[in-house]
Amino acid sequence: MSTHAARLAALRAELATRGLSGFVVPLTDEHMSEYVGAYAQRLAWLTGFEGSAGSAVVLPEQAAIFVDGRYTLQVREQVSADHWAYVGVPQTSIADWLRAHAPAGARIGYDPWLHTAGWVREARAALAAKGAELVPVVPNPIDAVWADRPAPSPAPLAPYPAERAGRGAAEKRAELAEWLSARGADALVLTALDSIAWAFNLRGADVAHTPVALAYAILRADGTADLFVAPEKLTPEVREHLGNAVRLHPRAGFAAALGELKGQRVAVDPERAVAAIFDALEAAGATILAERDPVVLAKACKNPVEIAGHRAASARDGAAVARFLRWVEASAPQGQLTELDCAAQLLAFRQESGLLRDTSFDTISATGPHGAIPHYRVDAASNARLEPGQLYLVDSGGQYADGTTDITRVIPVTEPSAEHRDRFTRVLKGHIALATAIFPAGTTGGQLDAFARRPLWEVGLDYAHGTGHGVGAYLSVHEGPQRIAMPNYPGGGPSEPLRPGMIISNEPGYYQAGDFGIRIENLVLVEERATPGGAMLGFETLTFCPIERRLIDPALLSAEERAWIDAYHARVLAVLAPLMTGDDLAWLEAKCAPLDGDDRS
Repeated sequence: MSTHAARLAALRAELATRGLSGFVVPLTDEHMSEYVGAYAQRLAWLTGFEGSAGSAVVLPEQAAIFVDGRYTLQVREQVSADHWAYVGVPQTSIADWLRAHAPAGARIGYDPWLHTAGWVREARAALAAKGAELVPVVPNPIDAVWADRPAPSPAPLAPYPAERAGRGAAEKRAELAEWLSARGADALVLTALDSIAWAFNLRGADVAHTPVALAYAILRADGTADLFVAPEKLTPEVREHLGNAVRLHPRAGFAAALGELKGQRVAVDPERAVAAIFDALEAAGATILAERDPVVLAKACKNPVEIAGHRAASARDGAAVARFLRWVEASAPQGQLTELDCAAQLLAFRQESGLLRDTSFDTISATGPHGAIPHYRVDAASNARLEPGQLYLVDSGGQYADGTTDITRVIPVTEPSAEHRDRFTRVLKGHIALATAIFPAGTTGGQLDAFARRPLWEVGLDYAHGTGHGVGAYLSVHEGPQRIAMPNYPGGGPSEPLRPGMIISNEPGYYQAGDFGIRIENLVLVEERATPGGAMLGFETLTFCPIERRLIDPALLSAEERAWIDAYHARVLAVLAPLMTGDDLAWLEAKCAPLDGDDRS
């Protein structure tokens, strides 16, 4: 029996001892995080799936894993079809699947610390229609059979100075207190790790690639706060930074503290706070105000200090990626490079600055068919050589104390085909259309998404992911509420109006299963634009690194598009040249030269 088959069998045995007919396994933690610490990687441990979005359901005779279109290929590579059915979302929700497959009288377990109250209501209603029951289960049954489950990270907290944050923590919390007072509320429960990091000007190292710490917080209308965090994380420097207005408690004391809010009006985010929190507040007799976490929007609109920090980080990062692309271009045709070699070398170039704190996500180093898996993650088993005729895609980013970066580039290993150039140029045209968009205040990313898709749609092509996600300021590389995605694509749903100061990615793509993948990603800043008709909004590109000219077919470009590429490359040269020397600089100058009609150099 394989390792994952044995784990599935062990879970089923544990469920039977608890009188359960099944169990739902999400890929999240108690904070509804996208990226979670090793201790919370229950879905990966059980199934082998290593994507960043998914969930599973286990029944006595059936099991299903749910992923969106970004992971259609990846889930089949990592999860055995002998034991798991593959289910696509949003086409089929967990509630839909349970309604169809759970037997009458079934008792389906869920961990109330890993699901929202909205999800619980939906799943409970679906099961009730079958005469089945949704049952809260604590402690989590996977933890009972995961013998070597890692402990939560003990890493200490660190203050994030106002000189980098642009605002002091006391000032931020005073504004949150005003927000509470305006709603006649007594307290705000913060559960999102990046919200807590922002509100208290703290950073941590409890989650790979994201500088946050495991914590909860309750902010009060009088400007004070209660922070629940493991005591070993609190250095003298952190205690001094937080000051007397922040009361400190062990993280394990959070649930009990909720029970002390009887009679109070408590604001809680229904999308970011788990069902167990709502259950505890209701049991305590608190009045719950279902409000979006006010930090979400405040954090998304970067202040001038954060924007300046990002510019510095982006220039530093762009120079490292440019040096890497030159290295791949020179080394790959010899036929010895592998995807892991490339990921390691890119990390080495980033580390040379001495300022890299971490990568902002696992580098997607993907050649040939692996490039067609949008969130591919190379490991020893999948590691492939870069072969002549393939396209090599690298999507990566860095965490620096002054900013978080995310960039995708594609280069041909040797000479690209006509199809490669056509598809790449159409993706580039979509990228340019979005980069140059001018739009009124109140426009959402969902309304702009089609700008990036039109050149592909014109020839019957598309891509199965959103076009843009928000990015934090030395925080999460995927940050809401801003996004560029249509409702029926992963990352879609209700869309937030874009506001000045938001940083968001521009990353259309194209994927040909079994052959190649293309994605061109820069980060952009929403900014105000003056037009003859009045004030509008537009995007300023923040990411600077050459776009591979050998993959561009100038015949497909309009004069305006060619002018944008030339202007972009002139800016790349201006930003990166001071950071590069010798052969690297000569390569950069060649890559940033103006296009001509038949340029393929």
